[in-house]
Amino acid sequence: QVQLVESGGGLVQPGGSLRLSCAASGFTFSNYVMSWYRQAPGKERELVARITTSSGSTNYADSVKGRFTISRDNAKMTVYLQMNSLKPEDTAVYYCNANHWNIWLYWGQGTQVTVSS
Repeated sequence: QVQLVESGGGLVQPGGSLRLSCAASGFTFSNYVMSWYRQAPGKERELVARITTSSGSTNYADSVKGRFTISRDNAKMTVYLQMNSLKPEDTAVYYCNANHWNIWLYWGQGTQVTVSS
């Protein structure tokens, strides 16, 4: 069956870095647009970063532009989110998403990122 498993979250100090990973299985990974979303308590889920299937084009939320980098390795069926210069407002549960033409969508279970001194 389809699985998306996030890892790499944890507690870091402001200014620190984390690298999130999302390992996929059970579907044709290369045919899916991959994204990272995040949600903090009391706030709506927001798109953080997205990477397309063929061209490799990326999009970022303005709040993370220049600090976060999304990448994918189709051979490993894994998408990554490199997060640098982390701020307390980055604290949230981060979710991996796979999207095929808005018809088939899958979500991971989420991984907690906490930025605090």
